[in-house]
Amino acid sequence: PDSYSNAGGVTVSYFEWVQNIQQLFWTEKDVNMRLKNVMTEAFHQLIRLCDRHKIPMRLAAYALGVGRVAEALRVRGIYP
Repeated sequence: PDSYSNAGGVTVSYFEWVQNIQQLFWTEKDVNMRLKNVMTEAFHQLIRLCDRHKIPMRLAAYALGVGRVAEALRVRGIYP
């Protein structure tokens, strides 16, 4: 679904931010390898959720995203 495919661009933007903040430089090969690992794991999580709940991929992608935000708020709390 569109939300999963858009995540690839967002992930690479995050990688750029990490490199800038830590003054690192990754090769294109490194970035592609990291992206492949992240997106492959995300895809497997997405498929497992689709199969487990018998829901479409788009709904599963939204559920995963909302679930991650909810978990972050639970663990970290809401900051002022």
